[in-house]
Amino acid sequence: MLITYIVSGFAVGLLVGMTGVGGGSLMTPLLTLIFGVPPSVAVGTDLAFASITKSAGAFTHRLRGTVRWDIVKLLCIGALPAAVATALALKQYGALDASIGQFIRYSIAGSVLLTVVALIFKGKMLAWLNAHPERQLQGRALDAATVFAGLGLGVLVTISSIGAGAIGATLLVMLYPRLSAAEVAGTDIAYAVPLTAIAAFGHWWLGSINWTLLAMLLVGSLPGITLGSWIAKSVPEKFLRVLLAMTLTGVAAKLIY
Repeated sequence: MLITYIVSGFAVGLLVGMTGVGGGSLMTPLLTLIFGVPPSVAVGTDLAFASITKSAGAFTHRLRGTVRWDIVKLLCIGALPAAVATALALKQYGALDASIGQFIRYSIAGSVLLTVVALIFKGKMLAWLNAHPERQLQGRALDAATVFAGLGLGVLVTISSIGAGAIGATLLVMLYPRLSAAEVAGTDIAYAVPLTAIAAFGHWWLGSINWTLLAMLLVGSLPGITLGSWIAKSVPEKFLRVLLAMTLTGVAAKLIY
């Protein structure tokens, strides 16, 4: 079973490296559906996994100067308190309770579907924004929208471990269409580090992290991400995104039914 976890971590890391989609969209459903890990434990373990792997990515982007720290600050103002409040709510209502586990399962499915929407329509949304610059938010309205987006992501990530990748990046593109692709990636990763760390700490407090499983996933994912990043340019991005969207749609349907 340990070898299976390592192989699964490698496969997810490979896809993340090739597509840039957050591992939570893939890892959490994988743990829940294939390995039968309770939803709350799958979420907690994946959050701890994400906080470690994203830290390395954030450090690299910081060195490259591709992090917009002003945007990170606004996102964290909304996301971090939301993550704490959500963890407290899970504690209050029992994160390991069967009914709460079912709610988390449906939350994972909803988050996966949002990821699919982000994958499919990101380009069209950006094109629409560029064609209608008058609709783009500015000043205090943009700051408030960013904080509100962080709040929503904080709740979503803490409940399902999904949202800080494709969904977060799509929101950044919609709010800040003039950011370069590298700045979107760097900013998305940078705010996700404290968010996933706080959410993971909350799940550790709830007792919903499997540390052995976490170690095995890390052993497999790190070389997988490295290899995926190397071969990403040789695989058509459109093909990968369509394949990933179809797979995630099937995963969401399986989680619901």
